[in-house]
Amino acid sequence: MSKLPAIKGNIVLLAACFLLASCGLQPLYSGGTNGVVASSLGHVEVEPIAGKAGWLMRNALNDQLSTIEGSEVKYRLVVELDDKIAGFGVRSNDRITRERRTLRARYQLVRLSDDAVVLDATAGSDAGIDVVSSEYATVVAEETALENLSVRVADQIVKRLSLFAREQTADSGN
Repeated sequence: MSKLPAIKGNIVLLAACFLLASCGLQPLYSGGTNGVVASSLGHVEVEPIAGKAGWLMRNALNDQLSTIEGSEVKYRLVVELDDKIAGFGVRSNDRITRERRTLRARYQLVRLSDDAVVLDATAGSDAGIDVVSSEYATVVAEETALENLSVRVADQIVKRLSLFAREQTADSGN
């Protein structure tokens, strides 16, 4: 009947587009693999991290950082992990029914030219795990949670490194 609601919706959408365009919002990875952020991430080397959680974390970080072949390493990423499993669902017979696996990372980005720590931050995530009657199933669930948490925390670290790289290029005037 009336086209007025559709016209109002289009006007609101058009106004929102103009507002977003004027806010200075820029894509983090503009330029793709040749962009400033992606090329900066290619100069980061991840130090070995102790334990199984460390091995998973280092692999997840290396997968996302994808060091550029033949490029000079300018930064070293040092990561310390804290991996905990705590039971919190308890039945009346004191049997745990639920666990929470928490993976926290404290990481430092060290500039190799002068060994200065240019970024010091933390990242973390947790996952709930059902404790079932099969011990094997519970152990597999705990291991799967660790694998997933490693990827999530690595993603947080890489996002923060990306923001750092963009800030550095903005400060240098590039």
